[in-house]
Amino acid sequence: MSRLQQTDGLTEEQTELIKLVREFVEEQIIPVATELEHRDEYPQAIVDGMKEMGIFGLMIPEEYGGLGESLLTYALSVEEIARGWMSVSGIINTHFIVAYMVLQHGTEEQKQHYLPKMATGEIRGAFSMSEPGCGSDVSAIKTKAVRGDDGAWTVNGQKMWLTNGGSANLVAVLVKTDTGADSVYKNMTTFLVDKESGFGETAQGVTVPGKIDKMGYKGVDTTELIFDGHRTTDAQILGGEPGKGFYQMMDGVEVGRVNVAARGCGVARRAFELGVSYAQQRETFGKKIVDHQAVLFRLADMAVKVEAAHEMMVKAARKKDSGQRNDLEAGMAKYLASEYCSQVVEDSFRIHGGYGYSKEYEIERLYREAPMLLIGEGTADIQRMIIGRRLVEDYKLKA
Repeated sequence: MSRLQQTDGLTEEQTELIKLVREFVEEQIIPVATELEHRDEYPQAIVDGMKEMGIFGLMIPEEYGGLGESLLTYALSVEEIARGWMSVSGIINTHFIVAYMVLQHGTEEQKQHYLPKMATGEIRGAFSMSEPGCGSDVSAIKTKAVRGDDGAWTVNGQKMWLTNGGSANLVAVLVKTDTGADSVYKNMTTFLVDKESGFGETAQGVTVPGKIDKMGYKGVDTTELIFDGHRTTDAQILGGEPGKGFYQMMDGVEVGRVNVAARGCGVARRAFELGVSYAQQRETFGKKIVDHQAVLFRLADMAVKVEAAHEMMVKAARKKDSGQRNDLEAGMAKYLASEYCSQVVEDSFRIHGGYGYSKEYEIERLYREAPMLLIGEGTADIQRMIIGRRLVEDYKLKA
């Protein structure tokens, strides 16, 4: 077991669970990840294995059929899974966010209806905020739900960048609703949209056009979601009351950022492992390249970044688990882990030299995957804005 990314203070149950996930990654994910990624093939066998392990219900309370684990346990599991193949961690991330939002903000009827089936993976979640023209500017969304005289809602608009958009059969969707509030953020509502898995018209007035072709992050389906006269009711509003959608989504994204940080930690560790292994095999100028000081220094820098990102991610998860606000820590963890991941992957790529450019080597896949972490769950610049604003709040000058 590597000395990097060790976590102090875990219970025996947490330690055993992380060990099981690590073994699953070694046996079921790493041997097939690159082949599946190159074919852009959905990893159904891996998903089925995660269902059997209870991964989809990791943070869902036992009363709803889940394992009732902490955010820290979940994040450490994601770190291990992302080390094997980042796309697999993406499959469970959006599912986890939707389950968390239903648990924290849903009505009791919504919890009873969705959470037990989400825990088994029978219901798989995706969430949707972004649109083609707004990206991180959530206030600029145009998809709108209008309540008719009969009390039903009609939804029209186009959403973008849904991870699991095709495979999911439940989508938490943020839309505009004119509730008469004086703030744009209080005129947004989260609807729970049931649909069939697959592409085309997957529910009345709901179309998933197809997979978006991406540079990396393959295997997992990323899609658009088009609403054309979709009819729904108050019962499908998260929490049952319109106007609270923005704050519900931000709560979900906050824990999602810890997840993205964990993914960055996992990918970075794998890149380091590949780099340090290759450096001990490749020879130049009559000796192993690890014996060249330039390469040794590069490995040292990589290891420091792998370790620092992990520690910050753990701190952010533990802060949330304690019931405290963690937007500052989550933003810092996501920012640092994604930036460091990109740097560590590039350093490993450099160590591999020309072979790193070959699809025969795993680092080529990681090199295409790492950039997604720089933009997922809010870009690096958005994180810096969040961090800066929170710091100014904490260090505000006294009059």
